Amino acid sequence: MSEKVFAAEMDELKDAGVKVVKGEGHAIAVIYQDDGVYAVDNRCPHLGFPLHMGSTCDGILTCHWHHARFDIKSGGTLDPWADDIPTYPVEISENKVYVNLSPHLQQSMEQLRGRLREGLEQNISLVIAKAVTGLIEAGEPPAKIARIGVEFGTKHRRNGWRSGLTILTAMTNILPYLDKKGRILALYQGLVHVARESAGMGTRFLLQPLPVSDKKYRPSVSQLAKWYRNIVEVRDVQGAERVLLTAIEAGASKEQLADMMMTAVTDHFYMNVGHTLDFHNKAFEVLNHIGEDKKAYVLTSVLPELAGASRSEESNSWQTPVNLVKPLQEAFEQLEDYDPASAEEQETELDEKKLVDQLLSDSPVDTIQLMMEALNEGMSPVRLAQLVSLAGAERVARFHVQNEFRDWITVLHTFTHAHAVHEALRRSVTLELIRGVFHSAMSIYLDRFLNTPSARRPPPTGEAEAAKPEELLELLDRQQQTDAAAKWVMEYLHAGGDKEALFNTLGHALLREDAEFHSFQMYEAGIVEHKHWEQEESPLAEWAKETHIIAVTRYLAAHAPTSRELPHTAKIAMRLHQGEKLFEDN
Repeated sequence: MSEKVFAAEMDELKDAGVKVVKGEGHAIAVIYQDDGVYAVDNRCPHLGFPLHMGSTCDGILTCHWHHARFDIKSGGTLDPWADDIPTYPVEISENKVYVNLSPHLQQSMEQLRGRLREGLEQNISLVIAKAVTGLIEAGEPPAKIARIGVEFGTKHRRNGWRSGLTILTAMTNILPYLDKKGRILALYQGLVHVARESAGMGTRFLLQPLPVSDKKYRPSVSQLAKWYRNIVEVRDVQGAERVLLTAIEAGASKEQLADMMMTAVTDHFYMNVGHTLDFHNKAFEVLNHIGEDKKAYVLTSVLPELAGASRSEESNSWQTPVNLVKPLQEAFEQLEDYDPASAEEQETELDEKKLVDQLLSDSPVDTIQLMMEALNEGMSPVRLAQLVSLAGAERVARFHVQNEFRDWITVLHTFTHAHAVHEALRRSVTLELIRGVFHSAMSIYLDRFLNTPSARRPPPTGEAEAAKPEELLELLDRQQQTDAAAKWVMEYLHAGGDKEALFNTLGHALLREDAEFHSFQMYEAGIVEHKHWEQEESPLAEWAKETHIIAVTRYLAAHAPTSRELPHTAKIAMRLHQGEKLFEDN
């Protein structure tokens, strides 16, 4: 039997109109209205304002703060930005009013999923925050929550994949490095950006694949790949979609689809300042979380951007004063004779640190030649991509605050493009995709002036004890702490501080801000690349791991603090879920 508590004498309740009693962890408002007695959670489900201070008329309870309205009997809200109020059974015996402390209805997992969809549809961040909090606390696998956001974002943004879905995917990737609060904030941030970006953008309807259901007349995957490449070349998005859907229906594997799509992307140099390849990579990554049954909507969502994506070989900076296009084209001709299968992650005599230093030099032709030499000597394309990504991270780590603030994004674009190429090659190695490694390398060269002067790596002082990671958050409560934060991290690492705790703290440093798109990219790419280097022990690996942490720290520090409005909404949702009093007097 559920516990019940005495609320008031019936006559007393009639005179007062409302009484507040203590429930399990929070207050319950007992209301007399039109000869009936009703009991509801005293916290307005919108933001927690005490409902006993509201008013009831004609069966509608109105909160006086934001005027949310509720059916006093069912607790249902008339306003989509609020939630239903939990209601409680009332018993009247011998003129005494009792309240049963078990609500009429407990919110089910399916109701929370539905509420999340409504929050996405209505673009209401508080509703999204409450749904994510409720689902995580109820034990819903995070991938299922992300799947709801991906389903919505790939259908309800006519212009397809953009930053919102990239943020959601990146945050889903880094969930293992965050505590529970961090996981809630990560999913919430990703989902809110998907909702904002999709608002008013219209529904995207899929075309039909080619009518070749008869396998006898169906084009081969290789033929479809050739068609796709030629169609993307002339920016025909609709034609590309039909061919891609036909390949999916024909049973093409994820690797075959990736090869087909990435070939078309790397036919041109550093498309759309790296975003095109990064978005393609993230689309394939998210399928690992949500399942391949959604690949038709997910993979076709990256196509609309191809219609207007910039192609860097057409830009002045890639042709003058140094022509980067010609030596790259010559290298790609040599690649045609290269067999990727011949490389087996074997050790080579090539000095890898020397290669990274060359990537950071001002001699792009020599860089291309050294990269080709590395491949020909047996270095795997995956390893080469990892080293190029490291050089890209070093550009961020060395970025001097004397530069224009907006140029942080320039070095960020290069690093995240290099990271995306690395991740894509880890899935599948093709000659065409290897070209992307060279594109990243030339972008690193073009960013060289952003390391002039170069921010110096702070030397550790060798303090005996590691500081607490929370101290970094206190440091980032102030502006212009970029170099101070890098120094703090170096001290922490060399004092033997717990890296997992640091990753979690850096995650919270990001997620407590109204962060812009690129900060999410920086955190995820830096942590993932660091994890790859943790698989080996060498002086280069130690330097690389340090580089990625410094790069992430400096980038986040440069972009903090903000007004923190978005995470404040999530904080309210979490406090409401925990039963806290936000505005009630004790």
